[in-house]
Amino acid sequence: MGLPVLKGAAAGATVVTLPGKPSAVLPLPAGPAKSFAARLAPLAKGALANLLPPLITVALILLFWQLAASGPQSSLPTPSKIWEEAKDLIVEPFYWAGSQDIGLGWRILVSLQRVAIGFSLAAVVGVLLGALVGQSVWATRGLDPVFQVLRTVPPLAWLPLSLAAFRDSQPSAIFVIFITAIWPVIINTAVGIRNIPQDYRNVAQVLRLNQIEFFFKIMVPSAAPYIFTGLRIGVGLSWLAIVAAEMLTGGVGIGFFIWDAWNSSRLSDIIVALVYIGVVGFLLDRLVALVGHVVTRGTATN
Repeated sequence: MGLPVLKGAAAGATVVTLPGKPSAVLPLPAGPAKSFAARLAPLAKGALANLLPPLITVALILLFWQLAASGPQSSLPTPSKIWEEAKDLIVEPFYWAGSQDIGLGWRILVSLQRVAIGFSLAAVVGVLLGALVGQSVWATRGLDPVFQVLRTVPPLAWLPLSLAAFRDSQPSAIFVIFITAIWPVIINTAVGIRNIPQDYRNVAQVLRLNQIEFFFKIMVPSAAPYIFTGLRIGVGLSWLAIVAAEMLTGGVGIGFFIWDAWNSSRLSDIIVALVYIGVVGFLLDRLVALVGHVVTRGTATN
C-alpha cells in the first residue's frame, strides 16, 4: 500500500488521501484554550475604564461638599450628616410601615406608574400627529403654529385646568405628563418624516402601498432615529413633570415626599430623594436609548 498523500485544506483541517480510498478530512489539533482569567481581563479593563472616572468625580464632589458645608455658617448638611440622618432611606428603599410611612423605592414606583401611562399615550399620539404634520403640507400649515405655541406653556400651568377637568389628582398628573412629553415627539417625528429619501417614496409608489402600509413599512423605519430622539427628550420631561406635579397634587409619589420633607425641615431626606430622582431619570433615558438602538440597528442618536 502506498503512503498517504496530504493535500492543502481549509484552516484547521488536513485532507488525507489513501490510494483507492476516498479523501478524508482530519481536523488539526486545537490550540491551547484561553483561560477564564484571560477572557475576563478585557471585560474588566473596559468596565474599569468606564466606571473609574465617574467614581473619582463623585468622590471629589463629596469631598468638596464635606469641606464646604462643615463651616458653622453653612445651612446645608454635609454628606456624613446626611448618612446619619437618612440612612434608613438609603439602605431600606422598600420598607413599608403604613400608608405614608414607606420607603423611597415604593414612592418611585408610584411615580413611574404615572409616567409610564402618560408617556405611553404621548408616544402613540405624538408619533401619529408627527407623521401627519410631516407628510401633509396642509396639516403642517394648520397644526404646526398651534403646536409651537402650546409647547411653550410650562407643564405646571396645565395643572389647574387638568384638576378642573378631571377633578382627581391621578388623571390630572397623567395629563400633565402627557402634555409635557408629546411636543418633542411630534416635532422630531415630523422632521424625520420630511427627511425620508425620495427613492423610498418612489419604491412605495411602484409597489402601490396604501397609507397604512406606507406608514409601517416606510415612514416609521425611516424616521425611527428621529422618533427615538424625541422619545428620549420626552421621557426626561415626563420625569421632571411628575415630580413637580406631585408636589401640588399630593399622594405617595416622590414629588410629594420632597414637599412634605421641606415642610418638616428634613433637608437630608430631600437630598437623598434628589439622588434617587437623578438616578431613575438616567436609567429611563438609557432604557429608551437601548430600545432605540435595538429597533434602529444602531442608527439612533446616542
